[in-house]
Amino acid sequence: MRKPLLGSLSAIALISAGAMPAFANEPVKVGVLATLEGTYTALGEDGVRGMKTALAQAKNMAGGREVELIIQSTDTSPDSALRGARKLVEQDGVDLVIGPLSGSEGIAIRDYSKTQPGVTFINGASGAMETTYVTPSENFFRFNTDGAQWSIGLGDYVYNEKGYRNIATVGEDYSFVYTQVFGFVTEFCAAGGDITERLWVPLGTKDFGSIIAALPDDVDAIYVGLGGGDAVNFLNQYQQAGGDANLIGGSIMVDGTVLSSEGSAKEALIGTPSSGPQSDTWDDPAWQEYVKAYQDTFAPEDRFPSPSLLATGYYNATLAMLQCMDTVGGDLSDGQAAFRDCLSNLTLEAPNGTITLDENRQAVGTNFVSEVVELDDGHLATQMVAMVDNVEQTLGIEKAAFDEIGLPSRDTPACQSSY
Repeated sequence: MRKPLLGSLSAIALISAGAMPAFANEPVKVGVLATLEGTYTALGEDGVRGMKTALAQAKNMAGGREVELIIQSTDTSPDSALRGARKLVEQDGVDLVIGPLSGSEGIAIRDYSKTQPGVTFINGASGAMETTYVTPSENFFRFNTDGAQWSIGLGDYVYNEKGYRNIATVGEDYSFVYTQVFGFVTEFCAAGGDITERLWVPLGTKDFGSIIAALPDDVDAIYVGLGGGDAVNFLNQYQQAGGDANLIGGSIMVDGTVLSSEGSAKEALIGTPSSGPQSDTWDDPAWQEYVKAYQDTFAPEDRFPSPSLLATGYYNATLAMLQCMDTVGGDLSDGQAAFRDCLSNLTLEAPNGTITLDENRQAVGTNFVSEVVELDDGHLATQMVAMVDNVEQTLGIEKAAFDEIGLPSRDTPACQSSY
């Protein structure tokens, strides 16, 4: 049984007796990048709730120093993330940045971090593979697994347990969903399945009519890689069009941000298989303790019934920051070297499983295969059907062979029986 989180977090809030160094009287300034506008607004809002849950547990103290939060809104675009990061670092003078949330934002912030060696960046929840796999930054750390890692176990499950052989995909046309589809395709096709068609839509699409009309009807299921407002719009219009195909959900298609949305269209997701870094109804004590902490931190009308995976991503990033600030006693001198060494070597006992970082400062962690269920209170949630531990960024494929596949894109990876 894993240890609960509250005991370790309460220790973070304690200040050692005796003389305190000068910096102990100064707050640690933490900048936050979150999508608080655009189609992923609900995702960003819950990411901030996850961070605030961790800070509430720590009594807003990190290594004996008060935490001063400066929150900057983004809209999923790289330009908005760069503007936000420049404000936080160059105008507000933050010590640390937690974020961003969206895939292509993460790539942009990785590159920006290289120009700011005196600031440590801890990813919020962005999940594009390239962020840490290609030209990684020494001061950018990601404690969430990426979108391809989030797909592990799902391809095997729908092939072997659901009996699906031919699948079409529809997804948002950007780096994170490319990464999600990458992980799904490599596993599903290696199991013997076929991807017959891949359809892409811009982020923020309002009218899905042409895409719904183009969905093939000679497949066993449709993989849907949409999130936020895009997911809700698609479900409403798909229901209105009489769609009744078997669906497979990308991680943020069946996240709490969609399952808690208004209207009945989301009920089409009941029974939908998916996968990702958490499962809402997991009975692990540390997970249940985290869910309760999230629920206790916010009034019911100001949160989801259970934390979304975005809340968990920002919670874990904040938890890593708090633990390493405690380890170094709040000391960020010497270019934050000791703090970064702690982050690099940390074994994070997160609510969704043990997380370590690889040589690129990329998370290795647990993945959950789930199905959407209706709970007794009428809410929808994900229920675990399988778990895969220690998922690495190369997905169990030998590195040279993994590199030969190519980076995630509209057409990569090809569907083939081995990689």
